[in-house]
Amino acid sequence: MAGPQFAAEVAEYVEGHLDWLRDLYRHFHSHPELSMAEHATADRIEQELTALGLEPKRIGGTGVVAVISNPAHAGAGTSGEVPTVLARADIDALPLQEDTDLEYASETPGVMHACGHDAHAAALLGATRILAENRDAWSGTYIAVFQPGEETAAGARAMVDDGLLERVPQPDLALSQHVMPTAAGTIGTVAGPVLSAGDSLKITIHGRGAHGSMPHTAVDPVVLASSIVLRLQTVVSREVEPGEFAVLTVGSLAAGAKANIIPDSAELLLNIRTYDPAVREQLISAIERIVRGECAAAGAPADPEFDYYDQYPLTRNDPGVTNTVTAAFVEHFGPRAVYEASRVTASEDFSLVPDAFGVPYTYWTVGSVDPARYRDAVSRGAVSQEIPANHSPHFAPEEESTLLTATRAQVVAALAYLGAERGSV
Repeated sequence: MAGPQFAAEVAEYVEGHLDWLRDLYRHFHSHPELSMAEHATADRIEQELTALGLEPKRIGGTGVVAVISNPAHAGAGTSGEVPTVLARADIDALPLQEDTDLEYASETPGVMHACGHDAHAAALLGATRILAENRDAWSGTYIAVFQPGEETAAGARAMVDDGLLERVPQPDLALSQHVMPTAAGTIGTVAGPVLSAGDSLKITIHGRGAHGSMPHTAVDPVVLASSIVLRLQTVVSREVEPGEFAVLTVGSLAAGAKANIIPDSAELLLNIRTYDPAVREQLISAIERIVRGECAAAGAPADPEFDYYDQYPLTRNDPGVTNTVTAAFVEHFGPRAVYEASRVTASEDFSLVPDAFGVPYTYWTVGSVDPARYRDAVSRGAVSQEIPANHSPHFAPEEESTLLTATRAQVVAALAYLGAERGSV
């Protein structure tokens, strides 16, 4: 069976595996595990891959990778050098108490798959199975990467640090997707920046404590922290060029424990989001300048401390890969199912993997809400009020449509390069 013919019949193959996909998805959903502790999840993924005759590897602690090498042959429709495609799914859950009426709801108190990673893992396993069982339909190498720790920005880095680049073939491109609260059966693609870079920052400022009745003997870190918060609000409005995107949020200010005691320190937690590396550096420089300046003006007895964490890279889709994959989606799903997505200010660590390999990539979204319900909410301007978003304890994708679309999307995107001449890199 030639590649293009197989691509046209992907829907039939995926629907034939629906019961298996549903069982996988329900298992992952009801047994969620937190970032970098996905031990049972990784075990199940390894079992499924081994059953396909593959030899999965553990990389990055709880990360799992499997490689299907499929040399060129006449039936696949490729010519010249065959490509290598890397496809990634994240597998970790969130520290949330699930509040849905699903019969397969989380069995782990305080932990929930509220961001669709259970569907991502099931879909990539589905794509891997279909490609493994239909090797006469394509040529090249397929690398399935099941990544831990996306929610803490630790997993992709852990896999790279654990030798991912040396332990799998060099890919020509990378693919990833994410379930979102949009209409089920639809796929969103966009070239260029699609997810913002994200940085979290803990700032510790030092004062001098005193009794509340003797404020003249103190350097009050509460007042100092309040001044810093107000000054930071001017960074985006007065230092970033109009038209550039930037968000600076002070999410926490903590100091003291008693009304009549001036504490000797305060702690600020900040988060910034950017689409441009230069703007990111501008924000970081401004934050540190303002904090140091305010501390000096207050006569702080020690320099402030800056601790950066949960740092996510920019996700910038390659135009060439995005156009090729989008064209394959339009051909397979139809033009009404594929739309140009908007940029999202959420962040991801996926791009660390293709950036480490030095290859282009694309990252698309898959809808998960009953289409009629979604259209009705849109018509009334009530999406944010009525449709649970990712990271909500009420997040519950439409099971069948989400699994079918996500699995087909992974296969079709891979076949754009592995199964047809037009997908050269």
